[in-house]
Amino acid sequence: MNISLRQFKVFLAVAETGNFSKAGERIGITQPAVSRAIGELEQSLGLRLLDRTTREVALTDAGRRLHSHLERVLEDLEAALLDVRGMAQLRRGRVRVGSSPTLSASLMPACIAACARDTPELEIVLLDRVQQQVLDSVLAGEVDFGVVIDPAAQDALHCEPILQEPFCLVLPAAHALASASGPVPWTALAGRDLVLLDHASGSRRLIDEALLRFGVQARVVQQLGHPTTIFRMVEAGIGISVLPGLALPPRMPQGLTARLLAPQVDRQIMLVHRRGRSLPPLVQGVWERVRTTAQGLPSPLAGDRP
Repeated sequence: MNISLRQFKVFLAVAETGNFSKAGERIGITQPAVSRAIGELEQSLGLRLLDRTTREVALTDAGRRLHSHLERVLEDLEAALLDVRGMAQLRRGRVRVGSSPTLSASLMPACIAACARDTPELEIVLLDRVQQQVLDSVLAGEVDFGVVIDPAAQDALHCEPILQEPFCLVLPAAHALASASGPVPWTALAGRDLVLLDHASGSRRLIDEALLRFGVQARVVQQLGHPTTIFRMVEAGIGISVLPGLALPPRMPQGLTARLLAPQVDRQIMLVHRRGRSLPPLVQGVWERVRTTAQGLPSPLAGDRP
């Protein structure tokens, strides 16, 4: 049946006022529009709902039965619509975000602090995990969305790039490669001992691809899960490292420096959620907050990072 909510509202107004003109005044339409809506409703139902005379409008048996149900149904529907519409203004609740370690340390603290300041009723629960576990958590619905390094082809995910950042060389300030002016060529890493993030990191695939692209054959002497451990290894003279810009602290550990690599190779930071699933307004607000925060981050400086 091709019946609209508007037709039901018109019928209810006529039933309660007993007059087409008064019904039209109540709901803000003309008397002919009221007549047309009632006629369309009766035609769709295949029943006469109203007996019309020159003096009054009376409900038929079918009209009385419909009216007895309709008032409560419309009240329930109105309450449901108001409840759903209220989600757009919702500011209280919990949003679960998965993030890979370098992003948990560099990007997410500013986002969580900003949300705590602007929306104190909102709780952000951060799951700090290696990249593949973040992706698995998103697909399983364990988190509302993830913040990851470019996950390559993922048909089951909607991905939105929010930031590009370059890879940098981390090495002792006294190292021979630290003394050159300008960025350090990737080819200068040939034959060097490297301390790199392990393959659980979303960055490792990109680093390996860059080394292969530039024909660099180096010795990977240690593969580690966290940049802090890499800094300690470089300080100890075990090797030099390639890290993304966001992994660098505001001040490098004493005796270390960071240099850009040339040609510049970037990694993409992305927000991801399950494809085909729209985000609730509360989650969408946090998604946008992460994007805005990422776009406001300073870029790594060219040259030395004292």
